[in-house]
Amino acid sequence: MKTRLILREDLPELGHVGDVIEVSVGYARNFLIPRGKAYPYSEDGMLRIEKARVEAEERRAAMAKEYEALAKRLEGVQLTFEERTGEEGKLFGAVTAKRIADGLAEQGLELAENQVRLPEPIRAVGEYEVPIHIHAELNTEIKVWVVAEATEEEEAEA
Repeated sequence: MKTRLILREDLPELGHVGDVIEVSVGYARNFLIPRGKAYPYSEDGMLRIEKARVEAEERRAAMAKEYEALAKRLEGVQLTFEERTGEEGKLFGAVTAKRIADGLAEQGLELAENQVRLPEPIRAVGEYEVPIHIHAELNTEIKVWVVAEATEEEEAEA
């Protein structure tokens, strides 16, 4: 059995402020309505939510501009990690999504670790294209270089 509700806030899995949705009665009664995330559907409710819907659209538009600006700043960003290596260029450790996020933070680009969509940690020397998820359908890539750390013998020869 389903019931109709009007969303009071943006919920990625359900919709945006002011959207009319249909969800199960239990989900509505036990989660959405008690936590103030939705109103029961009515014409009065539609009038009441209109102002909040307009404000939310303006907020989403402003955030979209910020996300676009962040995507532009990420274009052309390159990170280099100097790592200890064993034979055949295999790393003793790994370059993880957290290390990449920390490297971006050092350059003034604050991203959460889960926005760095590294399929698996980097464990070999090389050049990698790492996908970055900014928001919804906005994604970009950065270049990550992993190079071998110079040993004491190589430094002495130089």
